[in-house]
Amino acid sequence: MAQNIERVEAVMTAAPVIPVLVVDDPKKAVPMARALVKGGLPSIEITLRTPNALDCIKAVAEEVEGAMVGAGTVLEHAQYEAAVKAGSTFVVSPGFTRNLIDAANDFDVPLLPGVSTVSEVMTLFEAGYERLKFFPAVPAGGAPFLKSMSSPLPQVKFCPTGGISLQSAPDFLKLPNILCVGGSWIADAKSIDAEDWEGIETRAREAAALSV
Repeated sequence: MAQNIERVEAVMTAAPVIPVLVVDDPKKAVPMARALVKGGLPSIEITLRTPNALDCIKAVAEEVEGAMVGAGTVLEHAQYEAAVKAGSTFVVSPGFTRNLIDAANDFDVPLLPGVSTVSEVMTLFEAGYERLKFFPAVPAGGAPFLKSMSSPLPQVKFCPTGGISLQSAPDFLKLPNILCVGGSWIADAKSIDAEDWEGIETRAREAAALSV
């Protein structure tokens, strides 16, 4: 089954930046997500890197109006199923496997799989995937690498993630094959632990003001 491009693109084009978050406390995840949405970033990726990440996704899905919360760092079928049950509206992976593609075929929630080489892009394009995560963006070649792919593979659009900052994001967003970027600078662990919702909202507004 091919990727649901329309649904994935809706997530990718809601704002120039998708915050990539590591959060373990649902009581902090909710006000954090509200600050992000208020700041203009409705697409929110909560990574499955903490014991309570699924509970955080569930809390945001149920309690934060306007949020499109997704699960990140999904590596296999069981995690995909758990993310869907928690209320994820999209699923993100740093790469892809046959098992993960099969999981995407089993559920209605779309997958944004990760790539870092031209051959991986071609493999997924052949499977009907045209909206991809490029990871790790900066170590894997950054904006110059993605620019070089825009001519031979113009149908494929990316969300580069990994090492991107507010200052470097425009270098990616100006490219024709970039729909958004992923970033962890907007709500890092220190800000979440300190419950700095005002600071997170301010950084969200800065990110939302970036042009694509």
